[in-house]
Amino acid sequence: MKLQVLIRRFLLPSPIVTLLAYLRFKAYVSMRAEVELSPLLRLGRKTRVSSFSKVKASHGELTIGDRTSIATGVFISAGEKGTHIGSDCLIGPNCTIISGTFRYGQLDKSFEEQGHDSKGTSIGNNVMLGAGTAVLDGAEIGSGVVIGANSVETGRIPDNVVAKGNPAKVVFERR
Repeated sequence: MKLQVLIRRFLLPSPIVTLLAYLRFKAYVSMRAEVELSPLLRLGRKTRVSSFSKVKASHGELTIGDRTSIATGVFISAGEKGTHIGSDCLIGPNCTIISGTFRYGQLDKSFEEQGHDSKGTSIGNNVMLGAGTAVLDGAEIGSGVVIGANSVETGRIPDNVVAKGNPAKVVFERR
């Protein structure tokens, strides 16, 4: 682990992270959240990160738009191709948003030895993710979308729909 990452993750006190996030981005980060303030992180104005959430941007760019609300217990991690979350989004408790995965095609090597892949993850504006939703690498969620609780999103969801399930499927079109 690089020295800079080690310092950001373990040696920067949470009140300092909260203050720096407000001064740099005008975002509100709970002192009980774990936000890695790397050069790859962009938080929108008035974005809120609640307690016990983890936001990691050490491998790829992580952009979160203005006025996005991240509830308690959320995990967001950006892989090499990055993660983009739009403005005015509501991310429910205990959601997971990731943009990376392990390779697993070779049986004679461990997962760690095979390395990582990243396709990137994109979430549009004005999206609501229900509690416990998982948005995995390669997912593209359009604007105005509602994803039901405990759904798993791996593909593309068009604008202005309601989707739910594992994998998430469109069940209703919003008009």
